[in-house]
Amino acid sequence: MKAILALEDGSVFHGEGFGARASACGEVCFNTSMAGYQEILTDPSYKGQIVTMTYPLIGNYGVNEVDVESWRPHVAGFVVRELSPVVSNWRADYSLAGYLERNGLPGLQGIDTRALTKKLRVRGALNGFISTEGVSETEALQHARAWPGLVGVDYVKEVTHRESFRWDEKDEMSASFRLKFGNEPGDARQQRAPLPPADIPLVAFDFGMKYNILRRLRQHGFRTQVVPATTTAAEVLAHKPAGVFLSNGPGDPSALGYAIQAVRDLVKTGIPMFGICLGHQILGQALGGRTFKLKFGHRGANQPVKDLASGRVEITSQNHGFAVDAASLPPEVVVDRVNLNDQTVEGLRHRTKPVFCVQYHPEASPGPHDSTPLFAEFREMICGRG
Repeated sequence: MKAILALEDGSVFHGEGFGARASACGEVCFNTSMAGYQEILTDPSYKGQIVTMTYPLIGNYGVNEVDVESWRPHVAGFVVRELSPVVSNWRADYSLAGYLERNGLPGLQGIDTRALTKKLRVRGALNGFISTEGVSETEALQHARAWPGLVGVDYVKEVTHRESFRWDEKDEMSASFRLKFGNEPGDARQQRAPLPPADIPLVAFDFGMKYNILRRLRQHGFRTQVVPATTTAAEVLAHKPAGVFLSNGPGDPSALGYAIQAVRDLVKTGIPMFGICLGHQILGQALGGRTFKLKFGHRGANQPVKDLASGRVEITSQNHGFAVDAASLPPEVVVDRVNLNDQTVEGLRHRTKPVFCVQYHPEASPGPHDSTPLFAEFREMICGRG
């Protein structure tokens, strides 16, 4: 089937469709990762976005039911240079095309993704419309130009869980996968490393949380109660947590006044807090700062971040289109990490309260693991208080 991608600036790309017969509007962005398309598709942070992969061949290892980051895919559409005609991986349950079709999402292949990426880098992120339903250029451009965009829109309420729940009470979903050796008994797909005791009660705000964050928290001994994004500080404290975690999520952080207020109230209590991505942006605003939209965002698995205290450089996985304005922060908040590509804020700490956050994803898999120790640091912060 034929497919079309139209951008608000008048650009039109024609290619071959795959996945579902469907149409969607979204902000067109690009991701530079060579692998991890399954995790990208199911990351709630991509709600309202049409994702373009810069790596030229996508889909060769298929999709499995284990490595998902959420309860369903959240991208609006998916664009690749070439869809692999062969799926070759012993863990695969579906082809990429089959997975998109099952979930009603349109895919587009066969366009010049390098030209599209260069356009987005020069012009900035653009609103777009993708369709595999035979839509004309004129109609596609009308849809792209009529879509209101991400700024000022609250997508968090569309992806958060509606009810509070305890993550992985039976310890069946959190242990690290390991390879099966020799004649070990059991299914090779189910081999897992042992988990430590879950001895620290934690409340985690679900602003669009990736499951691998919850897995990492459990691997570091946290017993995590996940709460909806609209939960108040009083409701959080009723669970009697030793700490509070603020998750990633989609959209404009300045549109989340309810979350900013809840976090501001929690900061006043002195409870230890750790935020990732959107959680970092919400915490930055709760501490008195402002956020702004980046030209084309940071999306990929190779973003260099410098820890200003140690001088150490971490290679990080990132996915965000907004950032905290360093100049807007009060004196009691320290910027302790910066992006070496554009000097934007990548980490914050409060000078006197047990509060810190990062803009990137220390839980990323596949992806660099340079930042994994941040989970242990959060645990040490909590244990050191009591």
